[in-house]
Amino acid sequence: MTVRAPRRVLTAATAALLAAGGLTACADGGGGGSEPGKVDVVAAFYPLQFLAERIGGDTVTVSNLTKPGAEPHDLELNPRQVGQVADADVVVYLSGFQPAVDEAVEQNGGDRAFDVAGVTPLRDAAAGGHDHDHEGEAGHAEEGGGKDPHVWLDPTRLATIGDKLAERLGKADPDHAAGYTARAGALRTELTKLDTEYADGLRTCQRREIVTSHTAFGYLTERYKLEQIGISGLTPESEPSPKRLAEVAEEAREHQAGTIFFETLVSPKVAETIAREVGAKTAVLDPLEGPPADGDYLSVMRTNLQTLRTALDCS
Repeated sequence: MTVRAPRRVLTAATAALLAAGGLTACADGGGGGSEPGKVDVVAAFYPLQFLAERIGGDTVTVSNLTKPGAEPHDLELNPRQVGQVADADVVVYLSGFQPAVDEAVEQNGGDRAFDVAGVTPLRDAAAGGHDHDHEGEAGHAEEGGGKDPHVWLDPTRLATIGDKLAERLGKADPDHAAGYTARAGALRTELTKLDTEYADGLRTCQRREIVTSHTAFGYLTERYKLEQIGISGLTPESEPSPKRLAEVAEEAREHQAGTIFFETLVSPKVAETIAREVGAKTAVLDPLEGPPADGDYLSVMRTNLQTLRTALDCS
């Protein structure tokens, strides 16, 4: 493995934080810490952790800045985590999604940062197509330059990000570049199979509209020709107005939606309110913003597919 270049100098503020916290390279946000002879990779949130672990294999250690059960949209970094970013060989993040990570990378990431937002074009947050847009809802559009960050919910785009991550890991660790490329190719095969399962499974359905607690599924609905009706905006914390709740209830009735979807890291209360209003049930549709309690990205995406097939009466 190649010798690492010296770390760049920390900003005065970050250096003070590091000194005050008595920091080491270990993290509060998902384990890890560097091991001798391995590439130290810091991932900003779960789907990027999944990619790094699958592509890195035994030649990397991967830590996640977002703790299990935490909402990645809201992430605030403690001094120990800032130290992680400063000490990592590769930092994998999505600019515009987590402002605290953006700031830490800007100050301390340098040429060790790998921004997945630059790999594949991101959808406009207010894009047309199949999504129902709504004005006045606080969302992530402002922070992300008007872009929808949830790119990992399209398996084909995630595969492209994986290919580029393999290249980036190969630059950090040329001795194992062939292994990174091979594992990215194997993962692409798995993600292509998942994409085919989605396309086949959602091809023939009685309905094509999904009512979701927040507008996280634009890439998925665009890829598989569904229509997303979001109760709130791109961030799950955005509070829908009474007017928006009434609009969603009306649309749900119009499309005869039998299921209102909520997600694992957010309270189901708003979805339950809409469901009661229109006589529907609720179900979990996981946007995979955090690590699953069981399984991994692939298994949760397959669970999502079965949930969608049931809700949309697909044959």
